[in-house]
Amino acid sequence: MSTPFDPPMLPMIAVDDCDERFPAGRIFCVGRNYADHAREMGSDPDREPPFFFYKFAQALVPGGGTIAYPPATADLHYEAELVVAIGKGGAAVAPGRALDLVYGYAAGLDMTRRDLQARAKDKGRPWDTAKNFACSAPIGSLRRVSESGHVGSGEIRLTLNGETRQCGDVADMIWRPAEVIAHLSRLEPLLPGDLIYTGTPAGVGAVIPGDRLEVTIAGLSPLAVTIGARDAAFD
Repeated sequence: MSTPFDPPMLPMIAVDDCDERFPAGRIFCVGRNYADHAREMGSDPDREPPFFFYKFAQALVPGGGTIAYPPATADLHYEAELVVAIGKGGAAVAPGRALDLVYGYAAGLDMTRRDLQARAKDKGRPWDTAKNFACSAPIGSLRRVSESGHVGSGEIRLTLNGETRQCGDVADMIWRPAEVIAHLSRLEPLLPGDLIYTGTPAGVGAVIPGDRLEVTIAGLSPLAVTIGARDAAFD
């Protein structure tokens, strides 16, 4: 069998302290999962069922580095997040069994074209293009559960050019990772390779070309990203 072009390879994420690489598939993102961030975005931080949006695997930037400032926006925002990597499949998983599906954890960034998101919200339209675009999901190397256990608490911090802009604790999530996994698995069977971005604390803000972001989460390898120039192809 032939194909008209070579199919794209799955993105591969480095794994700490070993030669393994984690083949990434789908990316699920939890919206407004920290109360302080929900408030800064103008929402009530209640415990309604979590909601999700999605990114293509091609949005990943394993290991960070320099990413181009994306087209069609003048308000690119950072959101530091704990990322859960799924290593075993499961459907309708009970919360008490949900963490059995986890392969490991990483620091991540959910980059957002905030102006596109705001306009879509005002018109009651989906805001996929505000979240799902090239290089919108940088991710650090994975720390395996088998080596370091689960991440249930610990500081999450983002610095912009060396200055702290976000600082919280992953224990402050409205929906903890086990609950997120359990709920998502009732909407869609989870598969090995799935990634779940679990939400961001307060302090999100804009970046410009030349800015350097660093995300640190207690017990995980840091993630560093530099915002590059706008893609000349869109000028």
